Amino acid sequence: MALRMDNVGIVVENLEPVIAFFEELGLELEGRAMVEGEWAGRVTGLGDQRVEIAMMRTPDGHGRLEPRVSSTPPSSPTTAPLR
Repeated sequence: MALRMDNVGIVVENLEPVIAFFEELGLELEGRAMVEGEWAGRVTGLGDQRVEIAMMRTPDGHGRLEPRVSSTPPSSPTTAPLR
């Protein structure tokens, strides 16, 4: 049975080394953006937020990895609520 993930988001403290690491593994940086506002917080359950994201594509072109640095609320291992 094959495992397929379409989009995986991970919270990190610094995008630069994470981007470099995943580029070494063969992922391609598609772009970076700032995402902010209450609408974005509805997806994560964190309310009003400001997050810088990088979108990285897997070598097969099917999956995406989305490392993100949160400035509001601050990034930490306990930022996201457990569901």
